[in-house]
Amino acid sequence: MPPQTWQIKDLLKVSADYLKSKGIENPRLNAEVLLAHQLNLERIRLYLNFNQPLTGKEVSGYRSLIRRRISLEPLQYITGTQEFWSLDFVVNPHVLIPRPETEIVVEQAIILARTIEQGENQSLQILDLGTGCGAISIALAKEMPGALIWATDISEKALGLARSNALKHDVFDRIRFRQGDLWEPFLNDDFLFDIVVSNPPYVTSVEYNDLSHDIRDNEPRLALDGGEDGMYYLKKIIKGAHDFMNPGGWIILEMAPDQTQEALTILDKTGNYEKMARVKDYSRSYRVVIARAL
Repeated sequence: MPPQTWQIKDLLKVSADYLKSKGIENPRLNAEVLLAHQLNLERIRLYLNFNQPLTGKEVSGYRSLIRRRISLEPLQYITGTQEFWSLDFVVNPHVLIPRPETEIVVEQAIILARTIEQGENQSLQILDLGTGCGAISIALAKEMPGALIWATDISEKALGLARSNALKHDVFDRIRFRQGDLWEPFLNDDFLFDIVVSNPPYVTSVEYNDLSHDIRDNEPRLALDGGEDGMYYLKKIIKGAHDFMNPGGWIILEMAPDQTQEALTILDKTGNYEKMARVKDYSRSYRVVIARAL
């Protein structure tokens, strides 16, 4: 008896039902994304070729992807890509998967950059602390071609991926990459930044243990765990930032909604900032704190 021949529409239905039975959220979307990845097609092409028969090799490869997904490996690590700021970024388990709410950091940097006075022939100097796959840095480089971006990460593997993404998006020549922990890479430099952005680890250590398995078992703890109160790195960034910033420059930090008020208090107590404010994300939760250096 010849093996069953699968068409795209039938395989999608069976796969979506199977993923749903295994508790995978958005099973149809997962099924479509994985099949499009297996066939090297855009998702819309699946619907334009609904009755297309698939080869045994294609079906076997797709089943392998489905098995990885039901083991709770993130969809983005399976496909190796994640969209951010309408750009496709290569991602892997060495970096945090970019989230939509982080786009608020990019938005604020673009808006606040317009308030900074620059001398003639001077480039805006922007620092991204903990760049990961380079999502924030690269988005800013695309949006502000006259700016010079500095991107740091403690992980050399993360920086390697960020460099690759910068090359992919043709902004490698406008981003300077340095390895090190927060301010460490700049201790021997005397230049100052106009904008400092960061999406640091801000999950509390207790919350980390309660994260869903697909996050906790796959994404790097180094990029998630912010210590006992979730603010270990946020406090270090705020404490050191003013020494590396031009007067009138802006600091823009992502954090958990319930951390934003404390962050404002810490910024205020330094006496080094003005125009401090909280900014809401797309779900109307406070997600980002901004402050202007005196």
